[in-house]
Amino acid sequence: MKNQRTVNGRYGIIKRLNNSENGNPRYKVSIGGEIFKTVADSSFGYVATNFDGKFVSANVGTIRGANTIRQVYTSE
Repeated sequence: MKNQRTVNGRYGIIKRLNNSENGNPRYKVSIGGEIFKTVADSSFGYVATNFDGKFVSANVGTIRGANTIRQVYTSE
């Protein structure tokens, strides 16, 4: 992952994307007005809905030019 940084803000799920090639869930989410996708075949796809509507701090970056989210921590 390139251009790693930390983003803070309210977490919201925009939509569920197609599953990865191996059948793992993926989501498009927003944090503080920026849009990210979950990493393919990451275990984060299974807990992504648990943070909806909460203030979070997230580790994000880019993979192949796409903004991706790696880890999320609640700020509340």
